[in-house]
Amino acid sequence: MSVLTEKSGAEPQSLFGKYRPATGAYDESRSAPGHPRPHWKSFASRLEALGEDELTARWENGRRIIREHGVTYNVYGDSLGVDRPWELDIVPLLLSGNEWKSVAAGLRQRARLLNLIVSDLYGSQRLLREGLVPPALIYANPAFLRPCHGLRVPHQLYLHLAALDLARSPDGQWWALGDRTQAPSGSGYALENRMVISRCFLDEFRESQVERLASFFRIQRDMLRSLAPGQPDRPNVVLLTPGPFNETYFEQAYLGNYLGFTLVEGADLTIRNRKVYLKTLEGLQQVHVILRRVDDHFCDPLELRADSFLGVPGLVEAARSGNVAIANALGCGIIESPAFLAFLPGLCRVLLGEELKLPSVATWWCGQAREQQYVIEHLEQIVIKSSFAGMRQPVFGGRLSAKERAELICQIKARPWDFVGQEQVALSTSPVWGDSCLEARRVSVRAYVSASGVDDFAVMPGGLTRVSISADNPIVSMQSGGGSKDTWILSDTPVTTESLLNSAGQPLSIPPISAEVPSRMADNLFWLGRYVERMEDRMRILRCVITRMADEAMNDNQTELAGLLSAMVRLKLLDKRFEGRVPMKEVEQALLGLVYNPDMPGTVRELGLRIKQIVSITRDRFSTDTWRILNQLQADSRTRPGRIPVGNALNLLNTLIVDLAAFSGMASENMTRGHGWRFLDFGRRLERAKDVAALLRAALLSQRPDALLPGLLEIADSSMTYRRRYLAQPQIGSVLELLLFDPSNPRSFSFQLIALNAHAENLPGYDKSAIENDEKQLGIVTRRFSSMDARKISDHINSKNYAPVNEWLTDLVDGIGELSTKLTHHYFSLTVSSLS
Repeated sequence: MSVLTEKSGAEPQSLFGKYRPATGAYDESRSAPGHPRPHWKSFASRLEALGEDELTARWENGRRIIREHGVTYNVYGDSLGVDRPWELDIVPLLLSGNEWKSVAAGLRQRARLLNLIVSDLYGSQRLLREGLVPPALIYANPAFLRPCHGLRVPHQLYLHLAALDLARSPDGQWWALGDRTQAPSGSGYALENRMVISRCFLDEFRESQVERLASFFRIQRDMLRSLAPGQPDRPNVVLLTPGPFNETYFEQAYLGNYLGFTLVEGADLTIRNRKVYLKTLEGLQQVHVILRRVDDHFCDPLELRADSFLGVPGLVEAARSGNVAIANALGCGIIESPAFLAFLPGLCRVLLGEELKLPSVATWWCGQAREQQYVIEHLEQIVIKSSFAGMRQPVFGGRLSAKERAELICQIKARPWDFVGQEQVALSTSPVWGDSCLEARRVSVRAYVSASGVDDFAVMPGGLTRVSISADNPIVSMQSGGGSKDTWILSDTPVTTESLLNSAGQPLSIPPISAEVPSRMADNLFWLGRYVERMEDRMRILRCVITRMADEAMNDNQTELAGLLSAMVRLKLLDKRFEGRVPMKEVEQALLGLVYNPDMPGTVRELGLRIKQIVSITRDRFSTDTWRILNQLQADSRTRPGRIPVGNALNLLNTLIVDLAAFSGMASENMTRGHGWRFLDFGRRLERAKDVAALLRAALLSQRPDALLPGLLEIADSSMTYRRRYLAQPQIGSVLELLLFDPSNPRSFSFQLIALNAHAENLPGYDKSAIENDEKQLGIVTRRFSSMDARKISDHINSKNYAPVNEWLTDLVDGIGELSTKLTHHYFSLTVSSLS
């Protein structure tokens, strides 16, 4: 297509002047080249005013926000896995407020209709008896849960949140492509998209009068709390997630935080007396409402799918007894079948007495003879989909060879109920910011509807707009590598700012139960603290040794270096041959392996991967600023060695130590002093106590312990403190006093022990006789530590009597290990035992 002149309406030398909509499709922004649609005019002119350089700079800022927030989407089979960044385009999709009102009315009607259909199928089944729905469409569908037939649902409300995929045909008509009723995803991503894009276009967003999203989520939150059986004053609502490897785990954690619901996995819940309970440090807490993101079949291994590890055994029976509300209700996946689209117009007339306001794309279910014949005869013009579950991607009949078409026809005739034919829809296009230009990509919109009453629904003013991966790809799918857009609904009147929080002057409602920490979460936080501290300890030791290698020409440093390598052998970081004379090149390679090798337990890289895994599970416990630091830590730890000198490893260690210090400081300053923070810090203190005792044991038993004293102070970050306090060269007695017995030194064993006792006193179920009772491990460690002092150790060392010191330090290290075991047994396995 040639570029038209200014007189003919083109826009040369501008962003939209180079933009070319796809032929034969409706374009969301342009009615013709040079003619923006009315609701796009103002924003398009603002984009032109920004220009290419400014738009590029703003998008770099948007990408930075996505990285800092850790927004990810797991495309199964992608090499990046759970690390795949969320794909977002900076140019939003704009829809006029008047047009959206019509769409919203159709969405509300559709949600009511779908809820009535599901209610009938799991209730009286009038639709089956009267032949309005073919039996094969229900009983051949694996999504029909027979154990849930007759299950009581509060107010007969099955659909608490529904999603509908919308697309626009070439004439501008909106069509429904499919319904998502089982555990609809994407609303959290729509909210995150809004957060990012509104920051990129702060003034443009405000002046465009874009409808806010917060009111929709407030309605959803209040509706879920109202479902609690018995209407308790403090309903406990949890969000059930499949876990961190699910493709939308980020969204689940994000929504849990935003709505104020505890994020739980199936293992966090248990059934007692047909009631659901959350396993917390305080004991079992009853759960009243479950907002689930686990698919129907996986929710209960007793009655639904026996091999599921994602659900809760006995959950169906608890729901059947009316002791817990589940949103969406179990069994809602039945209505997701695309075959239902063919029956919705007739069902709408029967159940609602109305015509369907939002038409579905033309659909033919092959389970009916006439429809099957039509699909076979028009296969080249039709898209073939699975009626239930099977084909992951649609099959375009026109792209098949003659042999492939024949094979598909045979499959349809053999199992006609398994196949649906749909009209091919040329999806509309919208501007996407590509390589320094705007290009047209196919888009569809996933709209969201939330129940707001017994028979009323609220529509999100916007939605998740999805974008095809390339201009010539007609498929819009996130799992196919597509992207997303923010969706702006433009109001004709000024928009009021909405918030989930009560405004000033309004009475405060009793907050939901959310302070309790699930035992699994406490366990993960505890080990996060341990791994963070262990990683820092490894890096400080490696940094100390690598620094000495750089100065190995000095005789004193040669002696110290040999002693440090010997200590690393005793710490089991190096094998025994490094106690003798080893070529420096071999030492260098061994140290590089301790930094970079991800397959060797205890290396910096391997510990970084462990931290990353735990952080992905506990992400809803950390603030945005803390997440920025954690993401930076992960980015820095991914550095690959290649063929680089040891000095580069030293730079990496310095960077990572600063990252960990920033994380520790942010956690210390920003986390409330609840049980979650306490277990995080408990893990750090326990690991630090073990590390300092193990390090001193390894160093003091060397042939020249006095030569290692400067290194010990450096590793323990206590060199400056020692110099200011003693104004002398390091001596064994004073170093031991500082690193073991000084209660004011944050790196000393004594400091950690004091902190551990203080934490223990504030943990649930703590027995204040712990220190006096020999059966209490923390008391055992405390008393064992008090049996020695710096003067006694110095006397033993000076007289070459190492055995008592070795035994004492070994007892401390072993005692700390037993403390960790007993703590795990007492709190994380929910069994009765002595407090560690």
